[in-house]
Amino acid sequence: MKSISRKAIAAAAVFMAAVAAQGAQAEPFSADQRQQVEGIVKDYLMAHPEVIQDVMTELEKRQQEAENEKHRTAVHDNNATLFSSPHQVVLGNPQGKVTMVEFFDYNCGYCKRALPDMIELLKTNPNLKFILKEFPVLGEGSVEAARVAVAVRMQDASGKKYLEFHQKLLGGRGPADKAHALAAAKDVGFDMARIEKDMNSDEAKKTIDENLKLADAIGVSGTPTYVVGNEVVVGAVGLDTLKEKLAAEQN
Repeated sequence: MKSISRKAIAAAAVFMAAVAAQGAQAEPFSADQRQQVEGIVKDYLMAHPEVIQDVMTELEKRQQEAENEKHRTAVHDNNATLFSSPHQVVLGNPQGKVTMVEFFDYNCGYCKRALPDMIELLKTNPNLKFILKEFPVLGEGSVEAARVAVAVRMQDASGKKYLEFHQKLLGGRGPADKAHALAAAKDVGFDMARIEKDMNSDEAKKTIDENLKLADAIGVSGTPTYVVGNEVVVGAVGLDTLKEKLAAEQN
């Protein structure tokens, strides 16, 4: 059904182009002329069906270019919040020459799959500043886990213990929720009384609200989503692709 719809769109586009061209003349199409044009378009497409694919390829290319430009503008407009917010987690080199931002959810299976990519990037790139943005969109358990994560960040300005907590919770089995997040924080050695207090603080609410609004502003709709320079990279694209994005930004 999808391919038929796409072909119909392409054929319609060709037909409308013909109509537009005729519209520049003094007289509009008559019923007979319109029927003749439709017949010509149909005959041409039947003889050259590859044109349909060419049209759709060009349409998709233009749509992607428009989407990329929209992302670039949004990243530029939200630069300070995206890269320099006081409410974010910073891993790696805080003064790194290249920055990567990741929006993630602790219950996202693709984020779990992408976790080793982040760890490898941090190990192999001393100039990398890696920013984590909690983006809890997969239910109440995700929101609870994100609140605990913010409380963890509030106790660990260096990010080192946060990273240990992050790996334990995101890399663990079962759904992420308050109980699992608190257990991970306890295993890492955080002050649990303070965690319980901070997870319900204004800072926790402010952090999550900021991340949700920021994601909406730059068009993030799923996890993981990365930002490198002014480019938004959607999905668990793999280590090699992330390395390519970083290399292009460093050059």
